[in-house]
Amino acid sequence: MPVAVQEIYDTLQKIAPPELACSWDNVGLLVNAGTPVTGVLTALDITPAVVREAVENDCELIVSHHPVIFDPLRRLDKDDVPALLMQNGISAICMHTNLDAAPGGVNDMLSDVLGIQRSGRETFADGCGRIGATMPTTTAALAQFCAKTLHSGVKFVDSPRPVTRLAEVSGGGGSYLQAAIDLGADCLVTGEAAHHIALLAKQKGVGLVVAGHWGTENTIADVLAQILHEHFPALDIAHAESDTDPYQYLV
Repeated sequence: MPVAVQEIYDTLQKIAPPELACSWDNVGLLVNAGTPVTGVLTALDITPAVVREAVENDCELIVSHHPVIFDPLRRLDKDDVPALLMQNGISAICMHTNLDAAPGGVNDMLSDVLGIQRSGRETFADGCGRIGATMPTTTAALAQFCAKTLHSGVKFVDSPRPVTRLAEVSGGGGSYLQAAIDLGADCLVTGEAAHHIALLAKQKGVGLVVAGHWGTENTIADVLAQILHEHFPALDIAHAESDTDPYQYLV
């Protein structure tokens, strides 16, 4: 039995309310093709390859983390992703910083992976980051763990201090390093950080692990697929196989 796109969106809004999103963000039902849904793909990014996979698998909806429309559209070509979606009758629900901040969302998931204790865990970074106690470790050990676990390119700024209080912000969270330091973090794990952020970490004597935007966020698509399975068991739902890291890494 097909399900209306709006019904699915209403359910997802309860999990990650749009009001949790940062003011600069664009979240919600960003492409509404109006087609009843029998199949759903989840993804970190909606790319042309993901749209093709949706077409091949008769999916009328893609639920992603990153917005398929972010800046105002001044021009739309037939090969642009929003146009491809409409041409194929596929809707797009995008849950970005609201899902970063939501309980059980991207950053709670990453905190669990990194071993930040749930008891006493705090939010920061506009509600998107998490900070809390962890079993004593080192920045170098955290970097090795991220490389093995998140399957993305990892670089780090080492620190002599032991890590007992860890902060994390998924994706492009390097700019929150000073906020993490102010909250007593010994190390920040994030997906992206600018050069001056690495210099700041060195200056302050704290650890910084840069584990890749894709690496720190991509498994949220599996979480979204599981959530949708629980709420809509009659639908065919899967994490898109074509939803892959755009980077290649030298070993």
